Amino acid sequence: MSSGSAAATTTASSVSPPASASGAAPRERLPGVFRLWLAGALVSMLGTSVMWFALGWSASAHGGLAAGLVLTAVNLPRFALLLVGGAVGDRVGAWRVMVAGDVAMVVVSLGLAAAAWRFGAPLWLLLVAGLLIGVVDAFYLPASGSMPRRLVGEAVLSRAIALRQTGVQLTMFAGGALGGVLMARAGLSGVALLQVGTFSLMLVVLVGIRGRFAGERPAPSGGSVARDIGDGLRLAWRTRLLRVSLAVTAVAAGCLLPVVSLLVPLLARERGWSAELAGVVVGSQALGIVAVSLAVLWRGGAGLPGVAAAVGLLLAGGSMAVLAVAPVPGVVVAAALGVGAGNGLFGAHVAPLLLTAAPPSHLSRVQAIVTMVQSGALLAMIPLLGAAAEHIPVAAVLGGCALVVAGTAACALASEPFRTVRRPGAAG
Repeated sequence: MSSGSAAATTTASSVSPPASASGAAPRERLPGVFRLWLAGALVSMLGTSVMWFALGWSASAHGGLAAGLVLTAVNLPRFALLLVGGAVGDRVGAWRVMVAGDVAMVVVSLGLAAAAWRFGAPLWLLLVAGLLIGVVDAFYLPASGSMPRRLVGEAVLSRAIALRQTGVQLTMFAGGALGGVLMARAGLSGVALLQVGTFSLMLVVLVGIRGRFAGERPAPSGGSVARDIGDGLRLAWRTRLLRVSLAVTAVAAGCLLPVVSLLVPLLARERGWSAELAGVVVGSQALGIVAVSLAVLWRGGAGLPGVAAAVGLLLAGGSMAVLAVAPVPGVVVAAALGVGAGNGLFGAHVAPLLLTAAPPSHLSRVQAIVTMVQSGALLAMIPLLGAAAEHIPVAAVLGGCALVVAGTAACALASEPFRTVRRPGAAG
């Protein structure tokens, strides 16, 4: 099951108690229940990453159109049902939704393993598997995205987000490599059995932390799911901090996230870079994210998380501009590091903002909106950027994205609620 993304969510950042006389802030440990949940979530995400690779690899054997259909089969139901999944999560409780989702994925994975062992990897099987995974994701992702807020205090929320962000990056790296090995040695059936194991482990973890949710009650609801969805959308629109944070997140998802997945490969081909250099550029961007995430994990979030998020966008936008015109490989790699560092700084601070700006009764719904905004921006911008690169130099497309990202950062700083919000525990 995918985790969220990119990007991510957020209002106040995490942090620690007031600074000591020496100026150093003592670091509060992240709760054990959160670390246990995160360990299970990352193992589960590893299984999902391997399965994602396996589905794409298996579909590619049927041609490019088939591969696109399989990926769409996952993304379309996920996007269409996210708001429903968020409303259900707030109605029945995030813990119950995740337990049901893990049970469903164990069943789906067992069925896929059996079918793949019997039939191989026909297109119809890949499409059915993709659809089922997308449906479960639509309910699971909003509940899972709300867990940091449910399991840690606001004072350490940004550190919790940073730890999760680091784990996600490392898991994505490992997932591709492990997927290749398993597909070569065990095939789609073996990958599906691995996923049975990872989701079973996550289920055990959820049962183990059940006591943490014993006293919680789902949000009361006197109407239909449609009414709950509308209530969540109204909250996101009327809460200015949420509205600005969501708008900034949408721009980051649409103009910043495609840099590595789409624009760097196109730029590499346009300039005749080697595959090795392109790989180093992609890896450098991820290294930048991990480095900043570890710094936030160690030091805590900024006192003004909105300002830190905007600075992250400015750094990313400036680095994208350098990447577009970089003359030598060394500058290219340094610019990619800057893009990653800016992305990491933005994500580590905007995610806590989105989480703390939402009331407890609406956590899953707001997370559903965040995920939908990110997914929608990606779905719209990737084809648009790809088409633009067919007619104008890729460097110009990258430069245009850099201007939009930097301009969005300036607009965010002009928003008083976004600029002045403080993390809990920060000095006034």
